[in-house]
Amino acid sequence: MTGSTLRSPITIDLPVVPVGALLDAAARRYGDRAALVHHEDTLTFRGLWGEACAVAHALIARGVRPGDVVGLHLPNCLAWPVVYHGILLAGGTVALASPALPAELLRDQLDDAGVVAVVSRDTTLRSVIGTDGRRLDLATEPVETPPDVEIDPTVALAHLAYTGGTTGRSKGVELTHANVVANVLQYVASGSGSVPAPDVHGGITVEQTSSPEEHPVRLGEGVSLAVAPWFHAMGTNGLTIGLVTGATAVVQDRFDPAAYLADVERHRATTLSGAPAMYHALLAHPDARTRDLSSVRSVTSGASPMAVAQAERIAALMPHAVVLEGYGLTEATMALCTSPSARSAHRRIGTVGAPIANTELALLDVESGRPGDDPVPVGERGEIWARGPQVMARYHDRPDETATTLVDGWLRTGDIGIVGDDGLVAVVDRAKDMLLYKGYNVFPRELEERLVARPEVLTAAVVGWPDDAVGEAPTAAVVLSAGAGPDAVAELVAAVNGEVRPYERLRRVFVVETLPVSAAGKVLKRDLRDVLISSADGPAWTDGAS
Repeated sequence: MTGSTLRSPITIDLPVVPVGALLDAAARRYGDRAALVHHEDTLTFRGLWGEACAVAHALIARGVRPGDVVGLHLPNCLAWPVVYHGILLAGGTVALASPALPAELLRDQLDDAGVVAVVSRDTTLRSVIGTDGRRLDLATEPVETPPDVEIDPTVALAHLAYTGGTTGRSKGVELTHANVVANVLQYVASGSGSVPAPDVHGGITVEQTSSPEEHPVRLGEGVSLAVAPWFHAMGTNGLTIGLVTGATAVVQDRFDPAAYLADVERHRATTLSGAPAMYHALLAHPDARTRDLSSVRSVTSGASPMAVAQAERIAALMPHAVVLEGYGLTEATMALCTSPSARSAHRRIGTVGAPIANTELALLDVESGRPGDDPVPVGERGEIWARGPQVMARYHDRPDETATTLVDGWLRTGDIGIVGDDGLVAVVDRAKDMLLYKGYNVFPRELEERLVARPEVLTAAVVGWPDDAVGEAPTAAVVLSAGAGPDAVAELVAAVNGEVRPYERLRRVFVVETLPVSAAGKVLKRDLRDVLISSADGPAWTDGAS
């Protein structure tokens, strides 16, 4: 580490293969083990391969050609991974679409992607291939071999993934097969102590080089709950990571805390993955204290920063599990950093660990930093820039925005981080979330951490309240714990404001039932600010200061 420049402690040899090579090897290796379970229906690794090959042949028969874009517009269901891999095996590009998108936005996104067909339950869409969530409206029977399609992994696009659009209009992120394969294997190496290895038929599998003491969940033994939406980067790559490691994914129709906790117990889940909003709901549910969660060995969080207090509560609830926080973004396929997963490794709650394999980060001056500049010193805030084999090819049809975001081989993330003396990274805010109060920089994450650490607060978010006199006044929306008394807000404001600099003090506090979040679990701060400003009830507390 030189200043706030970090290189991964892990380097692996990355194969240049299409995404299909990962499923091909997994099907041979794990065979009749359950890859996915949905209610009473099970899809084995071998069965997934056979059905995906059949879909690929059917798509080609329908006229799909290499390089064509096919939309995938489904909730999590057994048809989703079949279609996803079928499109890729046919040489197509998967345009990932949220099933929650309003009709007009969905059509705009599919038009932007230039899809030739879309697999969806919405039969009003143009060139739709319908499905009941299990079978497609295509004549398909499982087959053993995929179509003979030439794919250059370094050029051919696997995903056209759209950013969440929480700070502006969604952009299509072009990710090659090489990007996706790299990020899956990078994450597997960091997360399970495994390295890539070709199998005898040319597929790519992994071999675990760490001991059971360091990684007690071995390849082919894991069980996870698939609740992260698969159209999102964390869901899409998370699905493939599970296939490579031989884990069984138990598919959830939607996130319901009671049903989720029951399935952890019933299926003896070893890994929980989600966003802080999901863990907030789990911790608040009374079943969290009565269900047997002893099978859980790792709890991973992503999509947005987890408050330190929340991580501590999870660790107390599931003492056999390590709590791992990761960091990434769609423009980096999924992951850039993750907490070290080995039992003996050094972890620090509130950090996202170190760069994953073959990845480099540099923290540069927030206002003016560019690649090649000296990084900010250890312990100081800087904007995170990253480079590695998982970084996107470009934004779809947006050369100007691509040029702003990709500079000399580096990805400008827009996130603000701090590197500690131990070399671990803490993501402390979004550059766009930073507030300006009387000319001072105010970072909402610091205030959010202090709020959530209070026992009377379940979760909180801080935004800027527009004020001509001061610029942006720090304003909090808080969800109170059950049983919080009538003086709770005044007490927590006094406590938090007594711990921060004068310009960082909260000026308004609203008590809300829930925070608006995206399907991926990110707090929609722009939406939250608009709701608070238009609130008829007004804040629960204000100091009236300017």
